[in-house]
Amino acid sequence: MSDLFPPFAPDPNEPRKRLFKPVPFRVIVPNIITLIALCLGLTAIRLAFEGRYEPAVVAIVVAALLDGVDGRVARLLKGTSRFGAELDSLADFVNFGVTPALILYSFLLNELKAIGWIAVLVFAIAMVLRLARFNVMLDDPHRPEWKKNFFTGMPAPAGALTSMLPLYLSFLGFPIGPAIAPIALVYLLGLAFLMVSTIPVYSGKTIGLNVPRHWVLPIFVLSVAVFGLLVNFPWEMLTGITVLFLGSIPLSVMRYRQLERADAVRVASAPQPEAPEAEAPPDA
Repeated sequence: MSDLFPPFAPDPNEPRKRLFKPVPFRVIVPNIITLIALCLGLTAIRLAFEGRYEPAVVAIVVAALLDGVDGRVARLLKGTSRFGAELDSLADFVNFGVTPALILYSFLLNELKAIGWIAVLVFAIAMVLRLARFNVMLDDPHRPEWKKNFFTGMPAPAGALTSMLPLYLSFLGFPIGPAIAPIALVYLLGLAFLMVSTIPVYSGKTIGLNVPRHWVLPIFVLSVAVFGLLVNFPWEMLTGITVLFLGSIPLSVMRYRQLERADAVRVASAPQPEAPEAEAPPDA
């Protein structure tokens, strides 16, 4: 019986096998940025229920800025991954779907009781549907190149930032009371419709890819001016950005239709491949 279980002494010099392959740090960095944004979104909920609405809105704004950074950092470091894409979508749902809706409910929509809560549910569900559609469209190999410059429906960060317009106005001193709650409800439902609709919204992804040399210094000056205004007059700037963004949607639709017609003309005028001639039947 002793031969069945011989003593075994492991070799101390034998390399230990790793259960998991090491992950490059360049892949981890974008996910850390996404998790920081998620922490800000969750913290904004706590701040709102403590009645501290201004820092709650600031937390969402910073989360939106980080959301625009993490993907670019991933592409810059060549650290994109399927895990990162899924994590980003889940964080966007919390930061831009759940958090703004709960803040609005705590701030104003609770005056409408159940009707206000239904609007919160509609907005959050519209956000998750919009994100799911966005993920599916990324895998479409037949999507024309020019369509990548447009979002289908309002993007998630824009939906969150525009939804908080009643709070911006309140911070500016406008009287936002129970009488405004029905208007805020209709406004929130309208944004939910824009998110799940097929209305094209310009994405601006190609801005900055090729900048003329004579525009470089003016862009630097304009960026500093915008940053200074946003720091010193945050609510005025956010209100103005919201109004300008909503006003730009019809212009985005017009531009999309122009490109769509031009693409249809190009496809129609392109030479079609000739069909192969049918072979003649052999003689009997």
